Amino acid sequence: MSTIRLTQYSHGAGCGCKIAPDVLDSILTKAGPGATNAQLIVGNQGREDAAVYDLGDGRGMIATTDFFMPIVDDPFDFGRIAATNAISDIFAMGGLPVMALGILGWPLDKLSPDVAGDVMAGAQAVCRELGVALAGGHSIDAPEPIFGLAVNGLVDLAHLKLNKGAKKGDVLYLTKPLGVGILTTAEKRGLLEQGHQDLARRTMLESNRIGVALSRIQGVNAMTDVTGFGLAGHLAEVCQASGVAAHVDFRRLPRLAEAEGYRRQGAVPGGTERNRIALGHQLPEMDDVHWQWLCDPQTSGGLLIAVDPAWSDDVERVGREYGLALAPFGDMVESHGDALIEVVG
Repeated sequence: MSTIRLTQYSHGAGCGCKIAPDVLDSILTKAGPGATNAQLIVGNQGREDAAVYDLGDGRGMIATTDFFMPIVDDPFDFGRIAATNAISDIFAMGGLPVMALGILGWPLDKLSPDVAGDVMAGAQAVCRELGVALAGGHSIDAPEPIFGLAVNGLVDLAHLKLNKGAKKGDVLYLTKPLGVGILTTAEKRGLLEQGHQDLARRTMLESNRIGVALSRIQGVNAMTDVTGFGLAGHLAEVCQASGVAAHVDFRRLPRLAEAEGYRRQGAVPGGTERNRIALGHQLPEMDDVHWQWLCDPQTSGGLLIAVDPAWSDDVERVGREYGLALAPFGDMVESHGDALIEVVG
């Protein structure tokens, strides 16, 4: 067991480090849409999980990058979680990841190269397991530890899934429970009980490879992964892109029950409040319990899926094949006014 505590060397943690969506909008607006290309069928205009380039033979090449500061103390696990999280963007669009490049920023004056090697070894272990070639990368001397991957994948364009496409009447599923942000914040503050040490870690290390099977279900109309913007942020993106609103039954929302006690103790990530503010009127007025769960930043979170109810049995069957008991927690409704998410329960 490593005695290094990586989280002590960074000001943020995991996907909670992400720039708030409203700030990101201002950056992207100033940057502009970029060069146009007839083969680029998904770019940066729609807050999609990755870019997609049409290869001209019925397939698309998916390209994504994701990196962040340590969310756990153990270097090997940090590498595994960062790799699992980055590769998830490919699965969220229904693709198969094939190759990755490492992105490493390392404070050599504080942490030895051997520790960075353990991070890389963790990423390599995940890439091996998922059949991804970790083929190199780039590194810099940085004031805080940063690690992630740039990943390429392939997808049959007939099965490509996007944020947009959800329809009124679709039911909503989430393949992993919420609460990772609360638990990792509790761990960083020294609040986490011994028996809860591995809860968030296990969740973050679960691969979203189920996305490939889900993408082949005709009635899956939209799919994305839930990360630093929280469920509310990513659900709002689906609503905006699809021209609908969402009705969420909070009682049915998949949650790590153990996290509630830590939330009550104040283990709420800073990114949670940033997410709530960024959503503004898209999120209705609600009490602390509701918005702190809905806006909790997830690292390597689950897949959010909007499904035609006629195909729910197929989605739940695929879930069982992957060891998941999937159940709907809400549905898509007609959009009225600014609020995109209605919460009951």
